[in-house]
Amino acid sequence: MQTKNYFELMAQYNQWVNGKIYGVCAEIPDGMRKKDLGAFFKSIHGTLNHILYGDKAWLGRFTEQSLTSKSIGQELYQDFEALWAERRAMDQEILHWSQNLSSPWLEAPFEYTSNIDNKTRIMPTWVLVTHMFNHQTHHRGQVTTLIKQLGYEPGIVDLPWLPDLELNTGNGL
Repeated sequence: MQTKNYFELMAQYNQWVNGKIYGVCAEIPDGMRKKDLGAFFKSIHGTLNHILYGDKAWLGRFTEQSLTSKSIGQELYQDFEALWAERRAMDQEILHWSQNLSSPWLEAPFEYTSNIDNKTRIMPTWVLVTHMFNHQTHHRGQVTTLIKQLGYEPGIVDLPWLPDLELNTGNGL
């Protein structure tokens, strides 16, 4: 089972890497950022919207709040600056939420209904929290590929490059 510390680390990493990715994306002209490049969610902008949608859907389930009224695949924000502002707010919310997780909650079964196939499933909560972070990483990988295809450089976004991660800083595993 993953621990609270692991999820806190993932939230810190998520916030850092999203800042890097969005910073590069801000340099890309809007038309290029929204251009259909053949990705599952078509464009960089579409994929960034989908990542945010997933975070809102999962965090909403975990906190028993309705954080999005959109359905999967719908654009949350057409304007890049508004999308980035909401991304920053969501990253802060995820970080705060991760700092308050408990082992009993993570170990408990969690029931949810999928927005994809409308099927209700029950799984250990920690598996679904892990999925939330894996989902982000999976689609950010697609975004970095699209960024490179457009001739921009996303930089190193691997976990060991997260600032202050080294063991002597107290943030290590």
